[in-house]
Amino acid sequence: MANQRDFNPITAAGYHQIEREIAALEADRPHKIASLAEARAHGDLSENAEYSAAKRDLRHLESRLRFLNKERQYARIVTPSDDPVVELGKWVTLAFLDDHETVTYQIVGTAEADLDAGKTTRVSPLGRAVMGHRAGDVVTVHAPAASYQVKLVRVSLTAPQK
Repeated sequence: MANQRDFNPITAAGYHQIEREIAALEADRPHKIASLAEARAHGDLSENAEYSAAKRDLRHLESRLRFLNKERQYARIVTPSDDPVVELGKWVTLAFLDDHETVTYQIVGTAEADLDAGKTTRVSPLGRAVMGHRAGDVVTVHAPAASYQVKLVRVSLTAPQK
């Protein structure tokens, strides 16, 4: 039986994204198998680039499916509470004290991290530093290259309006 610490916390949106990707890959699998069979029918496999590419594509799809199914198997959906404390799923607006730049991130599980989309993982240096804190707190982030301070400006269940 799996221990509670064996699970990976994830937001509901992150879990549903994994499910959508699995469904898309499973829908694409028959096409990849058919492409491989068609390429195999062209004869000599040792010099058949189409066969090699189809085989590689199917292997990649199967590998990604295995990975995502494991992610889903060990995922534990976390629903953030409606209090002002930073936790998984919450949006935090931070002011960097060195240059006063302000950024907003959603704190997410490791499988969901995407800085371009404004999502940072709870185990990143920034995520670890802000977890459990409230708006108004100043925390020190210990990153590999340097340490710096940020002030939590806002903690919310929803992304700020732009």
